[in-house]
Amino acid sequence: MAKNIEPTLKLISTYLQLEKSAKFVIPNYQRAYSWGLDQCDKLWQDIEAFRTSESDDPYFFGTVIVDVSDSKTFSLIDGQQRTTTFLLLLKALLVRLNEVIPKISNDEESEPLKEGLKDNRKKIMGILYQAEAEDIPAMIKNPSSMQGIVILENHSINELYKDEVAKILAAVDFMDAEKHVAKLPRKQRDNKYTHHFRNFKFFYKELEKKDGSELNGFAKNFLGKCQIIEIRSWEVAQAITMFNSLNSTGMPLSDADIISAQMYSKSEDKTQFNTEWEKINHLVHELSHQKMVDMNSVLQQFMYIQRAKNNEFDASTPGLRRYYTEINSALLDQPMQLCADLLKIADAWDAIKTHPMVKLLLKFNENAKLFLASYVYRYDVAQLTDAIITDICECLLRLFVLLELDDTAYSSAKYKAFLFKENIRLVDAEIDFNAIEQDFNQHIGNEKNWRSEAVAEAIWVYEKNALVYLNEYLYAKEKGLPFDFADNVNIEHIMPSSGNNITSIQTDAGIEDKEEFKALVNQVGNKILLEENINKSIGNQWFKTKKQKTVSEKSGYKDSQYHIAAALQHYPKDVWEKSDIEAATDKATQRLIDFIFMQ
Repeated sequence: MAKNIEPTLKLISTYLQLEKSAKFVIPNYQRAYSWGLDQCDKLWQDIEAFRTSESDDPYFFGTVIVDVSDSKTFSLIDGQQRTTTFLLLLKALLVRLNEVIPKISNDEESEPLKEGLKDNRKKIMGILYQAEAEDIPAMIKNPSSMQGIVILENHSINELYKDEVAKILAAVDFMDAEKHVAKLPRKQRDNKYTHHFRNFKFFYKELEKKDGSELNGFAKNFLGKCQIIEIRSWEVAQAITMFNSLNSTGMPLSDADIISAQMYSKSEDKTQFNTEWEKINHLVHELSHQKMVDMNSVLQQFMYIQRAKNNEFDASTPGLRRYYTEINSALLDQPMQLCADLLKIADAWDAIKTHPMVKLLLKFNENAKLFLASYVYRYDVAQLTDAIITDICECLLRLFVLLELDDTAYSSAKYKAFLFKENIRLVDAEIDFNAIEQDFNQHIGNEKNWRSEAVAEAIWVYEKNALVYLNEYLYAKEKGLPFDFADNVNIEHIMPSSGNNITSIQTDAGIEDKEEFKALVNQVGNKILLEENINKSIGNQWFKTKKQKTVSEKSGYKDSQYHIAAALQHYPKDVWEKSDIEAATDKATQRLIDFIFMQ
């Protein structure tokens, strides 16, 4: 007969002290380790405040729930974030003890402190390496013996760095840990490390500030006075239910965590599901680093696709959790099919993420992703041609440019309601693109929604930068030239908006009023795309200087890959004045109006 759950108040050090060969396990359905420096700092401050209070009472750090149906495996149902963090803190403390102990004098006065530090070190090594007291001296002399001892095993399908804790715990010292942990691509400084190492480093650096006596006091308090309630369950079947309903402290579970847990619980072949989910998770993780989509947004996009397929055009949208677990829970009954659907969306984003028109569209509004995803879902990735992506992006761009210029919010009927209704047609592969384009033409051309004169006026007073990218695209299209832009492209003010020469430039331009000057230099006609290195080199130079130089000299417009900048080398004047900005703004405005209203 199965036992009931069993709660026990324990010291954290007792909770973490497992029998030889026993281990904590993070189950397949759990979330990835996601505690950041904010959570670690709060934990640290709580411990420090308790330590300095000199209270005789213990300090309580919440509840953890473990499945112990296997006597050698402590499966973490609730509390994996804290358990992982406690182990990282203990390792940081152990590294500092190893650094400090040899520096304590061997005189009679220092002996109690040194023995206290050694005693705390023994307790920590007993926890982290399941070492008996008599084995510890040999382990200290031969640190390599600590490798291969795993007390936390991560099976989570959402965790990309499953062995990160093991690498840190096996390290001889801080430098050894830093050498062996994972390094994230395209990241700088501490951002190149995982949460695991950043948190370990945080604790290590805080402990580095303490002398031997303070270190001893910290260790005694954490090991001897900090407590949790451990709730043990002997029924594996309770795991998913408890996981879905309990999260006693720390960061709340995301919708994706809950949904993936439900998918796992309903899968017939859990090994196959794990394989497929990890494939999706790795790809989406990369896309998230590139600021394209995360798992929640992929789930949201598929929800939009499903609602459109079911002819739902109500612009009010349910939460992800409610949609997948209540409204359309049948999706979770076929987890492998849902995996395939989500992977198809992720693969499409991976294929189109660097397309110039996708990058241009996303300069305007993130909501465009929902409807772009709906349309490209029609196609297999191999079918996504340049023409297909350009056509749909131009269509969406026209509407989102209007939103950029409008005082009306996205939630109005002109935008959200129209797009929700149109989404039913976007997902339907039987509906030709020309019919979709016609829908946009009729909607945008309806004078009850927009008048071209009012839009033109809005362009003239527009001071942000998204239209600068679109103006470059439309100019390139008009001239039959290729279009793209680098992630680090700069927005160049042809007439500088600041700098040492600004008073002279303002005077030469015939502008006396400072407010008029500020408005003028921020008009779309005074802004162009320009390479970062060129922009830095020309600074706030005179127009004649800017247009004459070359890229090889890193000092001018002449050989820029951006076509409006390159064209300025042939500008008939050597002075860029108020009339030139107005003329350029007028041309840009006409270009934009023609594009928006298909004139």
